[in-house]
Parts: sequence; C-alpha cells; structure tokens
Amino acid sequence: MGRQIENRHVLHRIPLVCTCSLGSRQSTGAAAPDSAHERTPRTPLHLNARIHIGSCAWTYEDWRGAFYPADLPDNRRLAWYAGIFNAVEIDSTFYANPPPAVVAHWLAETPPHFRFTCKAPREITHQRRLRACEQVLEDFLASIQPMHGHLGAILIQLPPSFTPGRDATALRDFVLALPHGWKFAIEFRHPEWHQPRFVKLLEDHGVCWAWSDTTTVADQDQAPFGILPETADFLYVRLMGDLKNKYAAGGKRKFQYTEVLWSRALAIESWSVRLQKQAAHVRNIYVLCSNHYEGFAPATCRDIGSRLGLEFNLPAEADAEPSGKDPRQLKLL
Repeated sequence: MGRQIENRHVLHRIPLVCTCSLGSRQSTGAAAPDSAHERTPRTPLHLNARIHIGSCAWTYEDWRGAFYPADLPDNRRLAWYAGIFNAVEIDSTFYANPPPAVVAHWLAETPPHFRFTCKAPREITHQRRLRACEQVLEDFLASIQPMHGHLGAILIQLPPSFTPGRDATALRDFVLALPHGWKFAIEFRHPEWHQPRFVKLLEDHGVCWAWSDTTTVADQDQAPFGILPETADFLYVRLMGDLKNKYAAGGKRKFQYTEVLWSRALAIESWSVRLQKQAAHVRNIYVLCSNHYEGFAPATCRDIGSRLGLEFNLPAEADAEPSGKDPRQLKLL
C-alpha cells in the first residue's frame, strides 16, 4: 500500500469489558416476542467479561434439532444462540459486506455483553492479497461501523499460498496502513511466517497474531504447547481442526455436524490451562470454535468455557421446548 488508509469512521478505542447486568438488554425498538421461541434468551450463569467464547458462524442447518429447536425461525437463531454463548465469529463478511439492515438485526438480537468478531473480505486477503485494497477495506469498515462497540476484532485470514518469499512487503505495507480505532488479528497459514521480524511487525502496531489449532486428532496434544507469538493486548484463538480432512473430492463436506464425532478433550484441557495463564496480562481473550474441531462446535464451546469459568448450558433436546415456558426451564445437559 502506498498511502495511509483514510478512515472516515475513526473512533476512540472502546474497552470491551462488560459492565452491564446480565438481565439488561440494549434498546432496539424490536417488536415484542410473539412466540415461545422469542422469550427471554438463556444467559450464562457465570459471565467473565474478559473471556469471549463462541463458534465460527451460527447459521448451520445441521444444528436444527441438535442445538436449535426444529421449528425455530431462521431469523431468531442468533437470539437463541446469544442467550447461551457470549461471542461469535461472523463468516459471511468474508464473502460480502453486510447490508445496514443485517447489521441492525445482529445488534437487535444480541445482549450488550455479547461480542462479535468478523472475517475481513476475501477480496482483501485472497484476491488482492493485501495489495491495492485501501478502498475495499474502507468500504468494509463503513459497513460494520455500527457494530464498533460490540466488535471484538477483525480477522485477516491469509491463505496458505501467502508466503514471506512473495508477500512480505505486502504484509508490511498493509499493517503499516491499518486505521486506528479497530482491533485486527492476522491468521497465517504458512509456517514460514514464524520469524522474529514478522512477530515484531505485528507487535509494534498492536495487531494480534491469531492462534489457530489445525492439528489432527492424533496430534491434538501438540498445538497448545507450540511457540505462539503474543503481539497485542488481546488473544484470538481459533480451534479449527484438521482442515485436510474436512472436504471430500470435489469440495463437498464430509461430515454432518450434529454431535461430537471425535473428542479433543486433551487439547481442550491444555488450551484452557494456557489461556488461564494468559488471562492475567491481556485485556480480552476470544476463543472461536469450528464445527470441524470435534464435530459439534456448541459442545466444544461448552467444554472449554466450563474450564475457563463460563457455564454454557446446552439444551438436551433443542426441539422439545415446552410451549409457554421460559427456555431456561429446559432440561440441561
């Protein structure tokens, strides 16, 4: 990038520490609930404002009947989800900027303590490869500006083909030109980026080096003990699973994600120990869990949350909510 990105919406950094009561909810002007599914959402029993845990996206059809009630309307899934977890990574922003009405809906469906993270557009990371993308980034930030106070971080997910040999200068110029007032995390998927000069680049500019666990199930004990750079005042951890085993030939997904298919209990325990130690010297920790990590992201979120002091109660039978009763009266796991 040859020039500093002009940020039309530069804001002061907003501390993402929840000071609201668990029962409060932002005023949005939304319509009053008109069904049993639209009653007061469930809330974690112990909310640690420094640790934010959720899944990578929330709109999986596989979850209908396994996590969401079978008859829950699509436009109420986020409210249901946010009544259990306190964060989510938005995947759709990787493909297109969200329209204003969509952003307004996301905010209306979530309580004040809830935090979003979102993926930067693939046009920036995969198509332009961090080059000549000033306007694309500016347009993207403008589209999510209403979420600023509820946004934990923006993830710059780089492809495996993005390497130091070809792209070191592009990375440097991109980082130098990032606008103030936003939190950014970069996920490197090529091992050659693990060099002191790139760690220092991110550290000098307060950009988080995202930690991503893509180990196989057999090697699950390795990732939490790797050399993982700390470059910002927050951590961004992605529990992704073995990406090489996710798709069949032709790009079709191999698995249905309705239950735990392979346990990573050892890795979850080790990650929790590491993150507990990190919590003393970072402001926020974001842990985002993929379905592919164990086969069912809600269970992964619940299990690592319980080890980090957050109680996320999953419904035992998501499609069996008694009519007219508060969802918190459901039988819990």
